[in-house]
Amino acid sequence: MRVAVYLPLLLTLLAAPGARLLAARCEPRLATWLLTLSALVLAAAGTFSLGLLALTGLLRVPPLAALGQWSLRLAARRDPVELSVAVAAGLLLALATVAAVRLFTLRCRTLTRAAMDAACLAATDDLVIVEDPVPDAYALPGLPGRVVVSTGMLDTLDPGERAILLAHERTHLAGHHYAFVALAQLGAAANPLLRPLATAVAYTVERWADERAAAVTGDRRRVAHAVGKAALAAGRGRGRPENAALGIRGAGPVPRRVAALLGPPAAMRAIPALATAAVLGTAIWSLSDAVHDLHVLLRFVGV
Repeated sequence: MRVAVYLPLLLTLLAAPGARLLAARCEPRLATWLLTLSALVLAAAGTFSLGLLALTGLLRVPPLAALGQWSLRLAARRDPVELSVAVAAGLLLALATVAAVRLFTLRCRTLTRAAMDAACLAATDDLVIVEDPVPDAYALPGLPGRVVVSTGMLDTLDPGERAILLAHERTHLAGHHYAFVALAQLGAAANPLLRPLATAVAYTVERWADERAAAVTGDRRRVAHAVGKAALAAGRGRGRPENAALGIRGAGPVPRRVAALLGPPAAMRAIPALATAAVLGTAIWSLSDAVHDLHVLLRFVGV
């Protein structure tokens, strides 16, 4: 098998700089889609590449070679993949599979529990107010979802800031932001090099909600003030256990969010989307080429 099988694995090295670029320069909603898609595609392509490399090692195991009617001599001569590389790929594949399955199971269990909690909460429209002096607010996904706000948070904010908070949290529900965060983390579980993408998604969904609140209220500076004030008040409390369980760690880098709101809204740019598409297209093309190489190899070593 040729170098194409390694290319999807090498492309994951672009995750960190790519995440910084998309999160900083791209419109938040588009950035969230691009980052999540990148995490899923690169994780899947990398995992599949590990599977192809591991499979080449199986060609050299005598019992399996006999079962598949493969020639060990021809396999050793035609396949340039070292046996040690194939074994290492198999071990990494097993670890990635276990990590991804564990995270998927945890997220499914957490979302199910959140949906059950949301269904049991009595709400006015989608708003649930809980008697709690600790300032807190979060979106609880479900069918339907709920926005949960403590009386402590309501007492902290003035009426205009409350409207901003509700617009922010309702955007999380309407945009299904918990799903973006969970999918990006699933990709990162399969390949730890993709963790910057998952971290960036947790930030861009907050920016997405901030921008929606700014569009609803028409006052970016007031939204920036409300974001900082609510985050500061929540930081004095016990945090957001529900959001933490869903994979949303806190409210994101608040100073960066405030600075972004104090500037003009990010424009929709084609270059980040085209660059991301080029990277993902390269990963898919190289993987298909590696599959073709394996097919040729199996025909060559067949008895």
